[in-house]
Amino acid sequence: MSPQAVNEIQELKKQTGTLLLAHFYADEQVQEVADFVGDSYQLALFAKQSPANQILMAGVVFMAESIKILNPQKKVLVPDSEAGCSLVTESPFKDYLKWRLDHPEALMVTYINSSAQVKAISDVIVTSSNASKIISSIPKDRKILFGPDKNLGGYLSRTLNRPMDLWQGSCQVHIEFSEKELFNLIAKNPSAIVIAHPECDQGVLNLAHVIGSTSRLLEEVKTNPAQVFIVATEPGIFYQMKKLRPDAKLIQAPNQSACCGCAICPYMKLNTVQKIKNTLLNAHNLEGVKVSFKLAQEAQKSLERMVAVTQGQGVSWPQSFKTPSWVSDF
Repeated sequence: MSPQAVNEIQELKKQTGTLLLAHFYADEQVQEVADFVGDSYQLALFAKQSPANQILMAGVVFMAESIKILNPQKKVLVPDSEAGCSLVTESPFKDYLKWRLDHPEALMVTYINSSAQVKAISDVIVTSSNASKIISSIPKDRKILFGPDKNLGGYLSRTLNRPMDLWQGSCQVHIEFSEKELFNLIAKNPSAIVIAHPECDQGVLNLAHVIGSTSRLLEEVKTNPAQVFIVATEPGIFYQMKKLRPDAKLIQAPNQSACCGCAICPYMKLNTVQKIKNTLLNAHNLEGVKVSFKLAQEAQKSLERMVAVTQGQGVSWPQSFKTPSWVSDF
């Protein structure tokens, strides 16, 4: 990317008063022009604490929705409204609601990779970085429904020794990593530290030395003196890892086809520098992400509960679930 393109975007951000956020999985050129790069929780918290009145979220749409719900007074834009998520697609609201209604006494813990409607019928939202802390805060006598990622839920259930009913969704990127090919790669690189995101299948996680969120994996590369890392997550994170450890060798974990390490999220890669520039140029004409008032009110409760527990604050848990009035609108 040319210095001129960077300068143009920086100037447009100033002119429009826009805070540009990017996820670790976005293209490296997008990360380079962002004001802040982080994981799902870090992005939501940064947006909530920022005084900026206009936010451009270069990630996927559910992240922008979460920011809008936490900041209803702010205008939230996305470079591409088609930047979805397989986990959102695999947890249709009506099906998720039926699951919820079948277990009204349970607490529903939902991964942030979900739609605004699904968040609105959940008791608390989690990310891979705070899920363990949040689930540990739930009374032992309460049944837990966890969705939509079955691999993250299964990992948490095993490590916390906490039975949970799991929704059977998965991330189309992380389920592509191959246990067999990873085993062979480790044999060729016996000194390598294997780090993996908990959205991976259990067989892959069984071979990992470190399992954690994107921010946790970054921290491991930063602090572990090892010279070789095999990384089982979306390769967009390599940009930040290389900045932290230019001396380390980073190897992408092999996918199912074993032909390349190309487990790329197609939705994240819809964010481009040109789309960011176009969005900034037309920001005054763009409506931004919309979440209805009733829906935002309900979804905000589960997101605020996430923030509170993560920050060590006590919360009250609902005793049962009843169908809210706004459901008929969907």
